Amino acid sequence: MRTTLLIAAAAVALCSTGCAEAEKAVNKGGDTPCSEFVAQDQDKRRVTVTKFLEQESNGDAAPSAQYVDASLAAIQVMCSAQANPDTPIREADLTGILVPK
Repeated sequence: MRTTLLIAAAAVALCSTGCAEAEKAVNKGGDTPCSEFVAQDQDKRRVTVTKFLEQESNGDAAPSAQYVDASLAAIQVMCSAQANPDTPIREADLTGILVPK
């Protein structure tokens, strides 16, 4: 019984670190539609924005936490107001609020 509990605890610990990497691998980053982005929980949004920022910088450097936080807030506002909910987050902007893209 004790061995089973240890194995289960190890699996949970492994998944908590490995699952974030798996999520990042399958995440669409900047190609994520706004409708999908606003439906994500805060952790998935952070992964999405981080991947998008890495895509924009061609993977040269990891974005700072402050840059991710500011981008998260801006994208959340832009995506919540887009006339076309299928607009990818990389294209969400003020124009898209008034004119569907």
